[in-house]
Amino acid sequence: MKLDDKVILPNQTIGIIGGGQLGRMMALAAKAQGFRIAVLDPAADSPCAQVADVEIIADYNDLEAIAQLARVSDVITYEFENVDVETLSWLCENANVPQGKKLLKITQNRISEKAAIMAAGLKVAPYAVCATLEEVYDKIETLGLPAVLKTARGGYDGKGQAVIRSITDIPAASKLLESGPCVLESWLTFEKELSVIVTRKSNGEMTTFPVAENVHEDNILHLTIVPARISVMTEDSAVTMARTLAEKLEVVGTLAIEMFLTHNDELFINELAPRPHNSGHFTIEACETSQFEQHIRAISNWQLGSTQLLKPAVMVNLLGEHMERLLTEIPQLEDWKIHLYGKMEARAKRKMGHVTILANSTETVLAEIENHPIWSNAKEKIGGTS
Repeated sequence: MKLDDKVILPNQTIGIIGGGQLGRMMALAAKAQGFRIAVLDPAADSPCAQVADVEIIADYNDLEAIAQLARVSDVITYEFENVDVETLSWLCENANVPQGKKLLKITQNRISEKAAIMAAGLKVAPYAVCATLEEVYDKIETLGLPAVLKTARGGYDGKGQAVIRSITDIPAASKLLESGPCVLESWLTFEKELSVIVTRKSNGEMTTFPVAENVHEDNILHLTIVPARISVMTEDSAVTMARTLAEKLEVVGTLAIEMFLTHNDELFINELAPRPHNSGHFTIEACETSQFEQHIRAISNWQLGSTQLLKPAVMVNLLGEHMERLLTEIPQLEDWKIHLYGKMEARAKRKMGHVTILANSTETVLAEIENHPIWSNAKEKIGGTS
């Protein structure tokens, strides 16, 4: 039996690289199914470590610590994509890592990620690879203005990118080139941002969660609306694209695909995340199986669960600036499903938790959020129905 065909059973240990909130929720789902958890993270008392059985405090590229994680774990996964590839290569040769390293390596770099999406026959925004300031000036003549310059590696929540609205913006944006080659993208005018989360096992068994509609604020996910307010045709197209990509990339575990929907109903893939995703948090209460349980099932080689949506839902992120007001009101919030991540310092724009609200219609929930003082500017961000 190959390692990626091995069945992991309750009381065995799942090792998680990364101690953030995704690891925490992954661990909670795993422990509900009887697994033990080991976590590796550079910081002590990380959100995941608070619910784990074994805590290893070390850098992600510390091979001695990685070897320790391998010794105590029956299967190993990760909660974020910036895992050191050399470290993961060692793990793939010396431990049970069903996800492998191929997908991680692709998604760590926007250049290889876009190439892989296009190789699967799917659309991305028109783009060019630029390594020098001269190339930015040259390529922007073809791509046009406005455009976005993005670092190939390491960007998230709007970090590592700059909008170029006129030629005069190029010198400031070009500072991103100091980190290496960048991706220059055409600016897409879109109607909605969507995401689809797909889970696949090594034998090809695959499920998708309901298509989610996402609203961002300051480049950070503000809320997720499910079901997405889109046509059946668009929903089918988004799901087909997600399944196609998961099959082409031979995904094992979870893959989140973020997409732009344009005014003429075209879908363009924006980014990939090879793990559970912020826009899938609604699944904990709103679906028969959560994205975290499904991921654990996939890497443990269990049969995947039903992803049926039980009730419409809206998930809203809680950032550092929301916490003071929230903590005083928690005892009165009857229907809010509140998840806090165990982070001690509530900094502005830091993800501290999330709230999921279920209702017979998402419009009812959106009205509640729109009028709640915790999110004082939600009204203009949510927008209308389609």
